Amino acid sequence: MVSFSSELLQTWIVSLLWPLTRVLGVIAAAPIFNHTAIPNQVKLGLGITLTLIIVPTLPPLQQFEIFSFQGLLILIQQLVVGLAIGFSMRLVFSAIELAGQLIGMSMGLGFASFFDPQSQGQSTAVNQFLVLLAMLIFLSLDGHLMIVTAVANSFITMPIAVGGAGINPMKIALWGETIFSTGLLLALPAVTALLITNMALGILTKTAPQLNLFGIGFPVTLSIGFLALALSLPGMLRPIENAIERGISNMGRVAEPSVVNASDIESSSTLPKAVSP
Repeated sequence: MVSFSSELLQTWIVSLLWPLTRVLGVIAAAPIFNHTAIPNQVKLGLGITLTLIIVPTLPPLQQFEIFSFQGLLILIQQLVVGLAIGFSMRLVFSAIELAGQLIGMSMGLGFASFFDPQSQGQSTAVNQFLVLLAMLIFLSLDGHLMIVTAVANSFITMPIAVGGAGINPMKIALWGETIFSTGLLLALPAVTALLITNMALGILTKTAPQLNLFGIGFPVTLSIGFLALALSLPGMLRPIENAIERGISNMGRVAEPSVVNASDIESSSTLPKAVSP
């Protein structure tokens, strides 16, 4: 007859609960996985499946009471680690959303914004188009598989233990500048063309005041904006790929020592050159 003791049952629960917390944290923050179109039941099932695959490869975990202070501390730590890993990749898509927002507002599509249930905020059509394009590039690069690999490797670099490797917030802060640098560089060709167009319309209005600026300005700006966006799309492919690859590599470095050295600042400052169209 098979008997189960409370210690054995607690060991099983702990071995599944703590890795599952980290995996669910990644799913809650990482792009594609956290999409609102995916039901929560599917996300939970995916997290449990990945955890069951990862758990046999882990070393024996420290045994603590689940409801003790140490057990609660480890649980919170795993959730923070998972959220940080997913958030590192989420910053790349935030940069692409910023680029679409800049282009859309420069084209005069600010009045055509609508509520985006994914970002829980206002979004433009150009914004959604670039985000969908980035998702397709992300899937074509097997980015979803790279995220799973990064999660599995994180249990080696950040083992589950009290006092284990923690999150380096300074690296995440430095990586967060990509929202502005990458987003600006992606939007720069279209924004520059629209700026020249607006300057030309301003000169035309001063030269011929009888012209209706609102009648001809908006169609011209909209047409030039779509033309500039179409011409700049081929040049956006490589910068977006570089940003995604750098985001994947950054997911595995969120637990490095919390010391900002010259190499960190140099790599962060050279990021605009790496993703420049």
